[in-house]
Amino acid sequence: MAFYGSNNDNLNQIKNHFPKVQIIGRGEAIKLLGEGGQLEVVKRKIASIIHYLQAYNGLSHHALDRILYDDGAQRALVAPPDILIHGVGGMPIRAQTHSQRKMVWFSETCDMVFAVGPAGTGKTYTAVALAVRALKRKEVKRIILTRPAVAVGERIGFLPGDPKEKMDPYLQPLYDALRDMIPMDRLLDHMESGIVQIAPLGFMRGRTLDQAFVILDEAQNTTYIQMKMFLTRMGKHAKFVITADPDQIDLPTNQRSGLLEALRILRGINGIGVLRLDDTDVLRHRLVKCVLKAYEKSASDMGC
Repeated sequence: MAFYGSNNDNLNQIKNHFPKVQIIGRGEAIKLLGEGGQLEVVKRKIASIIHYLQAYNGLSHHALDRILYDDGAQRALVAPPDILIHGVGGMPIRAQTHSQRKMVWFSETCDMVFAVGPAGTGKTYTAVALAVRALKRKEVKRIILTRPAVAVGERIGFLPGDPKEKMDPYLQPLYDALRDMIPMDRLLDHMESGIVQIAPLGFMRGRTLDQAFVILDEAQNTTYIQMKMFLTRMGKHAKFVITADPDQIDLPTNQRSGLLEALRILRGINGIGVLRLDDTDVLRHRLVKCVLKAYEKSASDMGC
């Protein structure tokens, strides 16, 4: 639909640009009839349009015009270095802070990255953007997003529905990020075909995750056994990003976080990057920083 445009506007614009070639669009197939030289030109232009659509998730009449007349799409694809991908409607999704840019660098130089910091610093969102970018570049064949089924003061058994319905509220932040970056129809296709998988952490046991970009979100709520299990799922040509906020551990008081143990045990291993963010990286409402600082001061005053 994005290629053809509303009421086939884009397709008609292409046809008008190449009056000597008959262009017939049928579903996902396009048939060209004409002289050999002209056909090659049309094929190259159509490839450029598809390339542009895959990169920017949208195609305006102006962009189409540039592609048809001077291959402007190829120049447009050279994005500023802080832009990770273009999301739905062409929205640029970029690394906005020094720490987020450092997270991008870590993901390019390390196969396993821990991004640890307070709420609102963009850890999860940046990780999902990196995963989508890797998929678009064909660096991986699938994206796998997971998190432990632990929430503040609640347990999964209290929620209605089957296991998937019980888990959906826990996975909502991951769905939200994906919807910003991949058009809904394509996202649903990817999820149905297994290119994008979202699952609770317990479903990872026994798997070997090859050629995948894997994100473990809310890792502070993993147990020692869960974290060890997850980290050892890493297969060939895989990228792992683990995001966590150590100040929001919701495990029972007698249970130590697997994240804290992992950071201690894995310290200094080549190929594992550890990024620590702080409240200066918070991108949410300005009051979030104030709230974080107030809680830190209160804990300090109480000797915690």
